[in-house]
Amino acid sequence: MRSKSDRGRADRRVFPPSEIASVKAVACELPAQLELPFSRFSIEEIRRVVIERGVVEAISATTLWEWLHDDGLRPWTHRPWIFPRDPDFMGKGSLVLDLYHRLWDGKPLGEKDFVISADEKTSIQARRRKHPSTPPGADRPGRFEHEYERKGALAYLAAYDVHRANVFGRCDDTTGIIPFGKLVDHVMEQEPYRSATRVFWIVDNGSSHRGQAACERLRKKWSNLILVHTPVHASWLNQVEIYFSILQRKVLTPNDFKSLQDLERTILAFQDRFSKLGQPFKWKFTRDDLRRYLVKLPDLPLAA
Repeated sequence: MRSKSDRGRADRRVFPPSEIASVKAVACELPAQLELPFSRFSIEEIRRVVIERGVVEAISATTLWEWLHDDGLRPWTHRPWIFPRDPDFMGKGSLVLDLYHRLWDGKPLGEKDFVISADEKTSIQARRRKHPSTPPGADRPGRFEHEYERKGALAYLAAYDVHRANVFGRCDDTTGIIPFGKLVDHVMEQEPYRSATRVFWIVDNGSSHRGQAACERLRKKWSNLILVHTPVHASWLNQVEIYFSILQRKVLTPNDFKSLQDLERTILAFQDRFSKLGQPFKWKFTRDDLRRYLVKLPDLPLAA
């Protein structure tokens, strides 16, 4: 085994571009593709593999890190995602993105047109900690007891006005066609939506509002309502999900509520506060950005 000083001397030589490229290629592989028994590379594992496989004779971890850093390669990191599977992803996604930029059928929206982004956040638990939470102090974070008692769970249904940054929501025992219908009524019964020319509701493909049947059901009750579905598995195109992520960070984490009623009151109070203080999200992603993104993905047909 080489000493640290040996590895340092080896790094003083000039590595040919082909060797540098080959090392980076290893870092861009999944370990399983190389039949290695771990899920993510570390700097040391990459160094060991490229030496064992004869890609380079020797290399230090510092040099290897510099090479990867130059190209923004961090193979030890990961994040979950869902591969786009909807064959009409481009077509459906473009409609949503155009609405965020106040366009429909290639024409600007009017003053009496509104865009609502809606969804449900299911099974939010009220967890009562078995010891009172303590506030932060000097050089000490706040503390929240690990053990808790379950006080029940609820569903939160929310509708976010994309261009006015207002949130309308209600809590229910569960989700479904009836609870979602109540949310729609709650919004559409008040101004300016009642007398609007058009109110576009952007939703995902959940069972509460899926398909043409949901479009016809809601349009029959509200003639100025147009339901617009995101592509399948495309929650990242639904702006209400941004609001839900803020709610999760600011209200629900950590979770310490004495009762289900306390949880509901807090959620609705935060909703009111957000509507008073919030500003529309600075959404810059366009249909052209979406096309460039999808072109990079293999085996995904794009609609014209």
